[in-house]
Amino acid sequence: MNYAEESHQLDAEIFTVIQRWHDYDRDLPEDAFNELALRVFEHQLHYNQPYARYCETQNVSLERMPEHWHEIPPVPSAAFKEAALTTFDPEQAALVFETSGTTAGHTGRHYMESTKLYDAALIAGFDRFMRPDHIRLRYLNLVPNPALNPHSSLGYMMGRVSERRGDGATAWYLHGETFNVDAFIGDLEAAVEYDRPVCIAATAFALVNVLDILHERRRYFALPTGSRVMETGGFKGRSRVVDRDDLYARTAERFGMTNCSIVGEYGMTELTSQYYDDVMVIGHDHSIARVRYKLAPPWLRARVVGSDGATLPDGTVGALVHVDLANRSSCVAILTEDLGVRFDDSLVLIGREHGAALRGCSLAAEDLIVR
Repeated sequence: MNYAEESHQLDAEIFTVIQRWHDYDRDLPEDAFNELALRVFEHQLHYNQPYARYCETQNVSLERMPEHWHEIPPVPSAAFKEAALTTFDPEQAALVFETSGTTAGHTGRHYMESTKLYDAALIAGFDRFMRPDHIRLRYLNLVPNPALNPHSSLGYMMGRVSERRGDGATAWYLHGETFNVDAFIGDLEAAVEYDRPVCIAATAFALVNVLDILHERRRYFALPTGSRVMETGGFKGRSRVVDRDDLYARTAERFGMTNCSIVGEYGMTELTSQYYDDVMVIGHDHSIARVRYKLAPPWLRARVVGSDGATLPDGTVGALVHVDLANRSSCVAILTEDLGVRFDDSLVLIGREHGAALRGCSLAAEDLIVR
């Protein structure tokens, strides 16, 4: 097969996996994931030359193929700042997402050949983990507006979600570093008055700023039943970092909701798919302190690695490697700077603040609860 035929076939297979899970709750068995991941990787060795050259340094090539997805060399996420990691001509990209950080004056860029896999993956994951109740929400977005920031993956994501799952009254409040707080408060008041459940999508930093302003103005809301918050991280590069448990407690108090209505989303510009907290799926008693586990759709899997790159056993802190089948036109395996722990099919995200000293430390789930 030529490139067009091969890429079309792989995309069709991955799309089918996404749709079967989304529509019929069909999982992807380990052997099927492994087989498809290795074929996507082989495809990338053929056509993604920078990635292939990197894999050569890891003693992996078309002549020395791995037998398991754990053995696929992950490209460091910082590599997206150094090269166009694509299987196709990046000038023909349907989507170009940029990272927020810079290296030597360059932003990282993730080029995608089409919108089909990205759109299917984000809607399927959002439906499962953010709206398992299937209700239509009003989206109040404290994230970049895609009309003004076309290269923001988070903005694109919430633009698509708002279009397909919104009630037609979507609003955006960030304009660069400025925040239209009066419009946001007015829309919250309207949602309460007309009993319209909302989804507030916000970076952690934006959410902190909102809560500070509401505190200064002594404003509280009792948002309609079914309202929720999606918090997307985002303290990286900021001078102020707030404990997440405290952030969620303040959010619940100000908006009149339970902690299990606040969902942490974990994604990266370099990935096509996202992880989400399990709280809306599990629906646990919000009064009980518990670990928030990150869940992923079946075409996205993670392994935790030590300093030598070897997979660590469950319950051990290490760096996270993500294998995302929907990254067909870029790199299927990404090594991050984030730390985490695996427990069965879920992750507990540690973050970056604790540093490399945590790598290889064994923890039980209950040790991760902040008391």
